[in-house]
Amino acid sequence: MSGLFIDCDEDSFETGVTFWSAAFDATPVRTDDKSDPYVPLEGAMPGLAVEVQRVGAPSRFHIDFAADDVEAEVERLVKLGAERVEQISTWWVMRAPTGHLFCVVPAD
Repeated sequence: MSGLFIDCDEDSFETGVTFWSAAFDATPVRTDDKSDPYVPLEGAMPGLAVEVQRVGAPSRFHIDFAADDVEAEVERLVKLGAERVEQISTWWVMRAPTGHLFCVVPAD
């Protein structure tokens, strides 16, 4: 499933979870692991994963593209003008020609 990630810096993470879950009229789903940087917002947008993510960078939004073949999708997007930024485990952080960061991740 593809997703929309609301990246929040450490100082605004809890405020972000509170605000965005209310804004989407969604239920934040937390794990028992306080170091988990992801809080899914259940019911925010059917068919699209929406999560608040704690990041060590300025707050922003980013999109994850889920792909059966990550490398093929990355190559397709490079041909459209995107550039590879960093490979992390099994996915790629990419930069659109507009400067926006996004990820290409394996489909689950």
